[in-house]
Amino acid sequence: MSTRLIDRLRDAPRTPTSSAGGRSPALEKIVYDLHEELVDTLDLQLVRRTPRDELERRLRRSLGKKLEERSTVLSDSDRATAVQDVIDEVLGLGPIERLMREPGVTDILINGAENIFIERGGRLVKVDVRFRDERHLLRIIDRIVSAVGRRVDESHPLVDARMADGSRFNAIIPPLALDGPLVSIRRFGANPIEAEDLVRLGSVPAEVLELLKSCVAAKLNIVVSGGTGSGKTTLLNVLSSYVPAGERLITIEDAAELRLQQDHVARLETRPPNLEGEGEVTARDLVRNALRMRPDRIIVGEIRGAEAIDMLQAMNTGHEGSLGTIHANGTRDAISRMETMVGLGFANLSEVTTRQSIARALDLVIQLDRLSDGTRRIVAVSEVSGMEGDIITMQDIFVFEQRTVDGDGRVRGTFRATGVRPMFAKKLEAYGLPIPARLLRLSEDV
Repeated sequence: MSTRLIDRLRDAPRTPTSSAGGRSPALEKIVYDLHEELVDTLDLQLVRRTPRDELERRLRRSLGKKLEERSTVLSDSDRATAVQDVIDEVLGLGPIERLMREPGVTDILINGAENIFIERGGRLVKVDVRFRDERHLLRIIDRIVSAVGRRVDESHPLVDARMADGSRFNAIIPPLALDGPLVSIRRFGANPIEAEDLVRLGSVPAEVLELLKSCVAAKLNIVVSGGTGSGKTTLLNVLSSYVPAGERLITIEDAAELRLQQDHVARLETRPPNLEGEGEVTARDLVRNALRMRPDRIIVGEIRGAEAIDMLQAMNTGHEGSLGTIHANGTRDAISRMETMVGLGFANLSEVTTRQSIARALDLVIQLDRLSDGTRRIVAVSEVSGMEGDIITMQDIFVFEQRTVDGDGRVRGTFRATGVRPMFAKKLEAYGLPIPARLLRLSEDV
């Protein structure tokens, strides 16, 4: 049992625990009293020796007995709620603990103590959950960041962290946040989305996904672009699963999200600066180091800075088949952003040289969008075809064209081939993976 947990049990403020909106004041008072009794009677030496799972079972039994001793009559539902609230406050993350347990929740967004939203099924909804006050929310934020050696206070009002389950955590507190602390938690499901799920959910036609599988096998350099929450990491995870067994993969991420099934995977993760502002390890540092680790392919979870130049150099010097994601609104915009990021690493590099490096390195850009109905969908598959003068040329191979929104709010459109035969078709043929002629005539309504 960690010292942090012991301190939490011993020093917990003598105030009512978190509550969800709509619960009766009487139930809130019972939860508060249970919390007080628990803190007063816990044997901290026993806590130190007890694994968390066992401790939770003992707490549940103890709290159940305390409720039975009370004269207040509670329904089974209220009794279970009271016990769970106290356990969540002491061992978990208070009112959002139950949201963290819900598998369908992909984002938790906290705008002050009383406004909590979640994303479920691609849609944001406000939930009937709240913190008691701002101090309560700040205590939960501190509990999360201190577990990973970070801190947040008025002198350091911004913090990024990776939670124990791999979720991304970001918080910003007053004075920068004007209406109370703001928290964003990006969660990752226990069961990652696989290729069949993408097809079932309508994110991409099965034939196009099969072509992308061939592109990975033939060692094309691919970048997945899109906005926040558009499904870039999910698609990257699926594409990574197509890398043939026996190749050495090195993954570089800010937060470990990729779940590769191959045997030979070396996972690297960036590190933020410590409390003294030292010890930071950037993605560029890791990409440079990865080149010394005899990789067959390098997979960068998100290209966002000067590491772009090192990634391009890797693609151009024998590490074909590398993959990455980038924030962009379109495939052409992804190339423009790549140019900008290369400039961050080599400001004295000419535009033409930068573009030539990009054109030689990249083969394919896949654009993902989150549509108005919450669905994530591939909306363009574009080939980087080369240079014309000092301009990078691209050609769309597949595009999604939105037609309308039906009565249920679902986006309807057509995913179609443009009819252009990609230049990489010869490379696929050399790997024994020819492109079916019918695929270049694809027109599928979705």
